[in-house]
Amino acid sequence: MKSIQQLRESIDNIDDSILKLLVERMEFVEEIGRLKRENNTVIYHPDREKEIVDRLASKYTGKLSKAAIEAIFLEIFGVSRNLELPEIISFLGPEGSFTHQAAESRFGAVADYISLPSIRSVFDSVETGRAKYGVVPIENNQEGMVKETMDLLNERNLFIISEIIIPVNFCLASKENSIHQIQKIYSKDIAFQQCKGFLQDYFNHKPEDFFVQVDSTSKAAKLAVEDTKAAALCSHIAAKIYSLPILFDNIQDSESNQTRFFIISKVENLKKTDKDKTSLAIKLKHDDKPGALLSLLKDFEDVQINLLKIESRPQKDTHEFKFWFFIDIEGNKLDENVQLILDKRKDEIIFLGSYMNLC
Repeated sequence: MKSIQQLRESIDNIDDSILKLLVERMEFVEEIGRLKRENNTVIYHPDREKEIVDRLASKYTGKLSKAAIEAIFLEIFGVSRNLELPEIISFLGPEGSFTHQAAESRFGAVADYISLPSIRSVFDSVETGRAKYGVVPIENNQEGMVKETMDLLNERNLFIISEIIIPVNFCLASKENSIHQIQKIYSKDIAFQQCKGFLQDYFNHKPEDFFVQVDSTSKAAKLAVEDTKAAALCSHIAAKIYSLPILFDNIQDSESNQTRFFIISKVENLKKTDKDKTSLAIKLKHDDKPGALLSLLKDFEDVQINLLKIESRPQKDTHEFKFWFFIDIEGNKLDENVQLILDKRKDEIIFLGSYMNLC
């Protein structure tokens, strides 16, 4: 049997080989980046990244799960994109928020990130070119749609190029090793609400001022670092950023709590995959006539397009009480049946983006 030292030497040799292959890979990446710049094509292709992960996961992977392979290669993809063309990614802050976690899950830890205070400021940063891409929340499966994101997609000339789905997992993090010594817990109101079961089990008899509400779970983590007798209900990424040890993980009441995010860009990123989704904003011209919405829905049915979501929003550019519709459909703008709808309703439809369906 080999000794620990011999096993470590074997691992070192493998690491040397991995590094050599990564250097070789990045040389090809740099060449692809040069060609993309010459042809003025987009750098970020989530469909290509998924294709690579799926291909690798189909091979013999030993003890590596598909999730582990994806986590490893998403970091490699992030480094690769930065070599092709350095990217600035804006996201709804603060640092350590779930939007930050969503951004890092797609662009990797090495991208250049800008934390912004509002969804509108993220749209502004992409529209003015201060950021290449923006990451904003669009929907939580427990709380519903994010109205501000929907409205800005309708108002601005930007495109959805990808969606990100991440589980909303909370942890209890503290420098204090024993929960019995914790004197207060910082967090945002929604985190307290979504972790009620855990808090009742472990801190049921604590006074009301034991639970301190702050602006964000990131701020909670920062305060828990400064106050060694305190803890924070926060995201994993917030605990990581502030080097705050995690005492309990995945303490949220619902295991199915997920949030959907959009990556927005000034440029369409059209490429068909085997499972696509298209988002549209629709203002019906004859919405004062009976059956106007039914007629629209019938048009989708006639060309065999499945509707995934429909939400109404007030039109803010009129004194009247009118509405427009945010609609998700199956398919891609490049599909013939989708194009038929876009052509037929061209005066009523704003195309928001086609992207790989991850839901």
